[in-house]
Amino acid sequence: MGIFDRLAGKRSGPTKSSPATPAAPSTPASPSPSAQPVDDVGTPAGNLVPQLAAAREKLEQRDLDGAKAIYEEVLAIAGDRPDVLVTISGDLGTCGYLEPIVELIAPRYDAERHGPATGLNLLQAYLALRNPEAAQHVLDILFALKRPDLDERLWGFSNAIAELIEQRKRSGGRAGGPALQINLVTISKPIWSYGVENLPGLLPSKEGQLRRVGFAQLSTLGVADPAKRAEQPEDALARFSRGLPLWLAETLYFSAQYESAAALGLMGQAHYAVFPVEWTPENIRQLVDTGGRFDYIMTGAVQEQNGDFALLLRLWEVKTFRERKAFQVRWNPANADEVLGKLHQHLRTFFEWKPAPGITYAAPTSPTRWIDSLGASLSTFLADKGVLPREQLAPLPEMADPASTESAAIAHLTLTARARRLGVATPEERPLYGSLLVEQAEQALG
Repeated sequence: MGIFDRLAGKRSGPTKSSPATPAAPSTPASPSPSAQPVDDVGTPAGNLVPQLAAAREKLEQRDLDGAKAIYEEVLAIAGDRPDVLVTISGDLGTCGYLEPIVELIAPRYDAERHGPATGLNLLQAYLALRNPEAAQHVLDILFALKRPDLDERLWGFSNAIAELIEQRKRSGGRAGGPALQINLVTISKPIWSYGVENLPGLLPSKEGQLRRVGFAQLSTLGVADPAKRAEQPEDALARFSRGLPLWLAETLYFSAQYESAAALGLMGQAHYAVFPVEWTPENIRQLVDTGGRFDYIMTGAVQEQNGDFALLLRLWEVKTFRERKAFQVRWNPANADEVLGKLHQHLRTFFEWKPAPGITYAAPTSPTRWIDSLGASLSTFLADKGVLPREQLAPLPEMADPASTESAAIAHLTLTARARRLGVATPEERPLYGSLLVEQAEQALG
C-alpha cells in the first residue's frame, strides 16, 4: 500500500487554470471536443488547421512551450473566432494542460459572441485550480445565456463550486491558509488477500512485459453537501464508488497480461474522500507524476436518482492523456447483478483477459454483494492499519456468500480477522468454500 498526495491542488488567482470537471455521467469528463476551424464562408481554414494540428502534436509530446508559441500566432490573427477558442481550450484540457486555458483564452472569451463550449472549458479549468470566485463568474455568464440544454451541467458545476467554497471554509477560509489534503491509497493486490498473501498458489506470478492499469475511485455525482457526507461513515453509494474499482483491479490482477491497482481517496487520516465531480486529465497526470507507473487509468462516475443508477467509466491512455474508451450502463435494484455482471464480462473481453497462474479466478455469483464485500474489506483493512479511524466504520453490508468461490471464502476470513482485532462486529459465520487454499488461509489467520 502506498499513500501519496493528490487532487487537492493549490489555490491560484483568477489568471490561472487547471483540469476539467463535468457534472453528470451523461456529460464528457474532458473539455469540449475540438472544432475544426472554418473560414467566413464555411470552408475549412487551411492556414489554421495545420497550425492547430501541429500544436496538438506538440501537446501530446509534452512540449507545452512549443504548442503555446503556435497558439499565440494563431490567436494573433484569429483570436476572436469561436471555433479557434474552443479548439485550443479543448486540446489543452484533453492533454492535461489546463492552466494555459485561462492564460490564453480567458482574456478573449465573450459568451454572447463565442457561445458556451469555450466557457464550459474555462469554467472547468477554474474549478480544478480551486478558484471558486472565477468559476462562479463564468458560471453566472453561462446561466445568463438561458440555454435549457445546459441546465443539468450548469447546476452540477454550481454544486461543485459550493463544495469548493465549503472546503475553503473548513480549511480556515483564507486564500493562503492550509488547504484540505486528499491522499490516495493505492491497493496493489486483491484487498481480501492482505494477511494471507504469502500462501503458496494464492496470488499469480507473472513474467514478461506487463501493461499496468490503474482504477480510480468513482466520483459520486449529485451528492448533497459532499464534504459533510464524507465526514460520516460511508453509505452504500460511497462503498460502491470504492468497491467497483477494487473489483476491476482485482480482475486484471488475475489476468496474465496485466499489473493493476486501485487508487482510493482519504481526507488526511480523518475519513474517506468523496469526489463530487469526475477526475480530469490533470488529476490523472498528477497521479502519474507522483509515482503511479501506469499505462492506462480508468476513471468513472456513478449517480443515483430515485433508486435508479447510472455509471460511466472512462479509459485514459497515460502516454497521451487522452480518453480511449468509455463504457456506460444503467440499472435498478431488480437488475443490478445482471447489468454489472454483463459489464464485467464486457470489460474482460475488451481487455482480452487471460487467466494467470494461481488461484482460479471466478466471477462472483452476485456482483453487488461482492462489491460491498470489497468495500467493507477496504475499510477494515485501513482501520486495522490505523489509516482510517475506527469510528468511520459503517455497519457491515450483506456480504458475498463465502461458500461460492475461494476468493469469497478468503475475503470472509480476512475481514473477520481484522474485525476481531478492531473489536467491531464480525460477519455472520457461514460455511466456507472447500479447498486446500481456504483451509490454509483459515489456519494462517488463526
